Amino acid sequence: MSDERILMGVIGRPHGVRGLVHVQSYTADPDDLADYGVLSDDRGREFKLAWEREGVARLFQRVNGRDVPVSDREAAAALTNTRLYVSRDALPPADEDEYYLTDLIGLKAEDQSGRVIGTVALVHDYGAGTSLEITLTRGAPLIIPFTARAVPVVDVRGGRIVVDPPEATDGEEQNGAAQGGNAEVDA
Repeated sequence: MSDERILMGVIGRPHGVRGLVHVQSYTADPDDLADYGVLSDDRGREFKLAWEREGVARLFQRVNGRDVPVSDREAAAALTNTRLYVSRDALPPADEDEYYLTDLIGLKAEDQSGRVIGTVALVHDYGAGTSLEITLTRGAPLIIPFTARAVPVVDVRGGRIVVDPPEATDGEEQNGAAQGGNAEVDA
């Protein structure tokens, strides 16, 4: 069994006075979050959830093997911003030529000539598209969009990706533009 945990969602603000909460699910289909069963947080507490409607759930905290409902607004508010995880082993295996974004972390990043330029440190997704943060062998981190154009090769089994960062604009140097994230990118 893997010790690795995968972030699957975050508890948001309370909804009403009876303990319901907004939940941001990071699964492809938000309904799947409840199907994973027991979710855990950063403090080791365990939870289950049942969807009431889109984005709103009833929470149950596992206490001594029992599911105790979060039943009032105050208790729900205390859980705001709680991150919910599952064990990596609970995820279904990826299909051929598929991978989980978390699998990208730690891969070597190569340029188009095959030269290692760094390592994937983080995967960012703020809703406008996924980007990769690459710790370079020299210099400040490089952040690039995770698109087929900027990352034409993903070889998880081989432990590498190939990157072709977008060209800088307005006369900025490539590294500076990518670091600041202010350059316009034609993805």
